[in-house]
Amino acid sequence: MRYLILSALLATPAFADPSVIENVSASRSGDTWRFDVTVRHPDTGWDHYADGWRVLDMDGNELGMRVLHHPHENEQPFTRSLGGVTIPDGITQVQIQARCSVDGWDTETTLVQLN
Repeated sequence: MRYLILSALLATPAFADPSVIENVSASRSGDTWRFDVTVRHPDTGWDHYADGWRVLDMDGNELGMRVLHHPHENEQPFTRSLGGVTIPDGITQVQIQARCSVDGWDTETTLVQLN
């Protein structure tokens, strides 16, 4: 009986702490926007790390995505930028959503006002 309980516990997926977006800076340059996003995630190496973030409109449509190609276990939090994001006319706020290599897209987003 103990073996079955232990097996069931081991088969349950382990979810780590989600990525946390600590800061977002948005600046307009001509017809496009640049986003500087600071992320904190308990990266453990190549097996589990924050691997991206994206800019969404308020309906959840992706406007731009920044892929993170390697773990940042020794650099927390870290800031990465994405330029050239086209924001449709009339949009005054967007959402930023982070992703990790194990758990996928976070359910929480960070709201950003565009000035």
